[in-house]
Amino acid sequence: MATTALPGTHTFGHAMLSHWPLDPSITYLNHGTVGVVPHRVLAVQQAIRDEIERQPARFLIRELADVGQWPLREAPKMRTAAAAVAAFVRSAPEDLLFVENATTGCNAVLRSFPFAAGDEILLTDHGYGAITHAAHYAASRAGATVKSLELPYPGTTPAAIVRSIEAALTSRTRLLIVDHVCSGSSLILPVAEIAALCRARGVATLVDGAHVPGALPLDIQAIGVDFYTGNLHKWAMSPRPLALLWAAPNRRADLHPTVISWGYEKGLAAEFDMLGTRDPSPALAAPEGLAFLRELGLDAMREWNHRLAWDAASSLAARWGVEVPAPEAMYGSMVTIPLDPRFGAEPAEIEALRSALLYEDRIEAQLFTFRERAWLRLAAQVYNERADYERLREALDRRVR
Repeated sequence: MATTALPGTHTFGHAMLSHWPLDPSITYLNHGTVGVVPHRVLAVQQAIRDEIERQPARFLIRELADVGQWPLREAPKMRTAAAAVAAFVRSAPEDLLFVENATTGCNAVLRSFPFAAGDEILLTDHGYGAITHAAHYAASRAGATVKSLELPYPGTTPAAIVRSIEAALTSRTRLLIVDHVCSGSSLILPVAEIAALCRARGVATLVDGAHVPGALPLDIQAIGVDFYTGNLHKWAMSPRPLALLWAAPNRRADLHPTVISWGYEKGLAAEFDMLGTRDPSPALAAPEGLAFLRELGLDAMREWNHRLAWDAASSLAARWGVEVPAPEAMYGSMVTIPLDPRFGAEPAEIEALRSALLYEDRIEAQLFTFRERAWLRLAAQVYNERADYERLREALDRRVR
């Protein structure tokens, strides 16, 4: 794939690497795991930290958040940043809350939800492992149970996903936790249709959108879910750690952060904005990450990333004689395919291969096992180009049995 120049903006491909602090000796094909922060966003974050240190007590206590203890002379800095992020995801500013990551957001919902003995939490087997642990913990505290649904995969479709969830709902199901973009399989799930189904059955929905803000267009309120959380430090270019959390109006009364502090019972914004002394710079620098995205051109960036990941996955799948597990429309900036069976399927084998790629071939790529099979997740960002995936192919060819 040749690089493409956008008038007045940037040239995609390796020419973009100068905007990130990535090690130039590494071929980085794993943007989705923890993101990569652009130089200019890091510079803004450092300027914020420097400003804090010039007058830390005033900044952190009298300017950062409004917990009703004293009058503020200007708008709380956390709310100003929240307003910028809210506009990006089509949320009202007062409804947008910051948390450290999507795992923290899911924990806040699970720890706040009024479960009772006999209730059921429904998960899918494509969900993130840490969220599964959090669901089991919350269920154990209330005498509830956790049920895991095996989604149809590979060979899936959006309609098949909806049907499988519908069949798994019972009279005991109180909450469904479902990914918007699945961390492992990379599938984009039809969350609006799933939410409508659950709403009709009286089941609340918590969407884990860890890989969505920035990577896909997002209109939180239009989806119709009860809770939504998504990382900003993956595809939205914010510093780590930072994510957003949103709750529907009828779900806000019981929602609280996992850390109770000075904002308790003074509104959701106060509760989530002031959790004690911590570094607020990721949230305050988030608007700069969004500005960088807009300068790239959101539609052009998303098309570049999708096309690069899809073409690379399709090429490797054809070479290995495997199938891409779902239609192209179910993928965004990441595509996951089965690994050539000759590499094996034992977790230890695949981890050894992943480590060899990193430490010997200088390629950062995501390999993992799922359903007794090995998988390769290909992520793409505008600093990648076709040659990166060719390099990965060559390295794998050298290591095939």
